[in-house]
Amino acid sequence: MKIEQLDVEAAIAAVKTQLELARDLSPALRSALEVLLVLVTLLLNRLTLNSTNSSQPPSADPNRTKISKKGTSPRKPGGQPGRNGVTLQPVEDPDTVTLLTVDRQTLPSGMPYRDVGYEARQVIDLKIARVVTEYRAQILEDGHGHRVVAAFPDGVTRSVQYGLTLKAHSVYMSQYQLIPYDRIRDHFQEQLHIPVSAGSVFHFNQEAYERLEVFEKWVQTQLARSALLHADETGINMGGTRHWLHCVSTASLTLFAPHAKRGTTAMEAMGILPAFTGVLCHDHWKPYYRYDCTHALCNAHHLRELERAWEQDQQQWAKDMQGLLLEINHAVEMAGGRVPPDEAAAWRQRYRARLEKAEGECPPPEATHRTGKRGRLKRTKARNLLERLRAFEHDVLRFMEVAIVPFTNNQSENDLRMTKVQQKISGCFRSMEGAKIFCRVRSYLSTCRKQGVTATEALTGLFQGKQPLFMNEDQAQGAE
Repeated sequence: MKIEQLDVEAAIAAVKTQLELARDLSPALRSALEVLLVLVTLLLNRLTLNSTNSSQPPSADPNRTKISKKGTSPRKPGGQPGRNGVTLQPVEDPDTVTLLTVDRQTLPSGMPYRDVGYEARQVIDLKIARVVTEYRAQILEDGHGHRVVAAFPDGVTRSVQYGLTLKAHSVYMSQYQLIPYDRIRDHFQEQLHIPVSAGSVFHFNQEAYERLEVFEKWVQTQLARSALLHADETGINMGGTRHWLHCVSTASLTLFAPHAKRGTTAMEAMGILPAFTGVLCHDHWKPYYRYDCTHALCNAHHLRELERAWEQDQQQWAKDMQGLLLEINHAVEMAGGRVPPDEAAAWRQRYRARLEKAEGECPPPEATHRTGKRGRLKRTKARNLLERLRAFEHDVLRFMEVAIVPFTNNQSENDLRMTKVQQKISGCFRSMEGAKIFCRVRSYLSTCRKQGVTATEALTGLFQGKQPLFMNEDQAQGAE
């Protein structure tokens, strides 16, 4: 490892050699120098962690240098031949048509001209406008002074109120585009001349949250019935206190939930995993193993941990195992999702042989190194990884023989990505209520997007009291 052209590892090795040769050092000075070397090594190991060898996100990488393991492409930047373009096309029914006539006075005199058609050009623009609908209910009065007032439409209960489209638009900007309340207020006031306060934006979000109670119960039931689930969790800041946002999802469904805890207490509160009997894909967070279902481990995490063991600990077995996992994944992809049993057995033999060879390079700690009387001897990170890969072999390689199991848990990590964006923009959630609103609305919007429903369609239908078609279709199938 080099820092500003200095080979740090070589320098540390040289210092250790000099310490061994220096016989006249006092024991106190020698111990102090050895402690300093250990601290330097620990700090360097932490300094060299990045998104390729740990769970650290790419946004936290120093200088954000993108490392590509792919070769340089010979293709030029931009659209490639044969692609389907998205060139702006004219519309068939323009909103406004303006006729442009030729000024005949500018034409040469004495030459007759006749009208043979027109050349059309369109300008597609945007009109931002406020729309106010006033309902005037007729009042009838009989001879005795009794009055009868015509009924107003459902939902029209005040002399002046906000419309459903405005509420849906506000929730869209707040919960989908993650725009802060004050900036949404400015948008309505400056662009549309509508006085909407930050408190009103919150109430719109709260109304969406209440309307989505049926959806949340529905998606909990659907997820519990799934054959494959992805689960993950990430830390969130709630008023300066560490909380956790949990995610359980599939390729077509998503459910987020905030909780003060990270373990089984939070998982029980979500109400999905206790009833789940399929395959649960996760990153080996131990509380997941308390549930009686089939488990599959995320190999993206294993690849990063193996990368760290190779870069920081110079563990050759880790580099070899990393290559083997990628080789198995390629074979699975070429086989269409799973390999035949005899081929799977051959891959397992190679997997076990790599781990057996690793025993010599990364042995367990000796009993003579014990500092206490009881307990498990402390392992290095590389040794812990080796033992985990051996003990959970079937969960690591489940993607090889079960077609629905993927190589990684990227589905859940991708679903959680916008949560990190929200935290970067807003800094934190101010309350548990705000976090619950965010999670339920984002669960709905994420699920709708996976089902081919845009966020605008989903929120407009929500405030109109309409369920998405995919919910109605599922209920109809259940009734059959």
